[in-house]
Amino acid sequence: MNRPGTLIRMGVLALLWGSSFLWIKIALSGFSPVQISLIRTVLGAGVLLALLGSLRQSLPTSWTTWKHMLVVAFFGCAVPFTLFAVGGKTVDSGVSGVLNATTPLFALLIGLAIGLEKWSNVVRLTGLVLGFAGVLLIFAPWQKAGLASWGAVACLVAAASYAIAYTYVGRYMSKSGLTTQQLSAMQLVAGAGLLTVALPAGGFDPIRPHWQAFVAVAILGVFGTGIAFILNYRVIADEGATTATSVGYLLPVVSVLLGAAFLHEQLNLRVVAGMLVVLLGVALTRRRPVVAAAPDVSPNEIRDLVKR
Repeated sequence: MNRPGTLIRMGVLALLWGSSFLWIKIALSGFSPVQISLIRTVLGAGVLLALLGSLRQSLPTSWTTWKHMLVVAFFGCAVPFTLFAVGGKTVDSGVSGVLNATTPLFALLIGLAIGLEKWSNVVRLTGLVLGFAGVLLIFAPWQKAGLASWGAVACLVAAASYAIAYTYVGRYMSKSGLTTQQLSAMQLVAGAGLLTVALPAGGFDPIRPHWQAFVAVAILGVFGTGIAFILNYRVIADEGATTATSVGYLLPVVSVLLGAAFLHEQLNLRVVAGMLVVLLGVALTRRRPVVAAAPDVSPNEIRDLVKR
């Protein structure tokens, strides 16, 4: 990954998604988790559909493409959006961001399971083990002050769900021939449909209206969902699904800083140590074997070398 544009997009993504946990926490003061997920998805879809209209593009009509996108929307929108909101009811926004950083670990684990990644890279496997050891340190089930709660588990499952979506997009959708705007709009439209079906599961709870909750969910939908999805698909198209998950490096830092600054959240030393161990593990999983570049030798020079 050496394109300046990709680095900029991933930096902006880290800011948008890292702040999402703050907005979720604020939005929970007025909406239920399902309501937050549906509103942010509908707003994000509206941004993407408006962009498609301005570009004179349209949604594809192929049922096969939509079937694939329903899978992506389920694991990339409906499940993680809702579970992170569920987790946000009992887990600090900073910790939610830390647990979200495990997405690259799950992506590697899935890749190993289905044969997209090789088991022979000892460094990356060490990173995988180290990363999940960091998660265990964060959860600390052996301590009463540990984070082994249903809310924390919900955040961890949400991170794994994102990894499934990344892998599926990389395998089935990245070569679809559709633009990043079309793919983003499709996912959010499909996600809105899935979440509408899920409304009976907590979506009809009474709304507690106040301006902070409305502002939070609006920012979450327009920026943290609509604009972020465009950037995310562009990174996947340019660099691949595995590299795209690397934006998780910065999410914990952003979420922890914002949680401390605006919600006065405090992280104990054990959780900070666990976060660092997770990020170290993620860094190791990103290591690729170095392949020596073949010298630029012409066929005639090769024949001369063989004769010698």
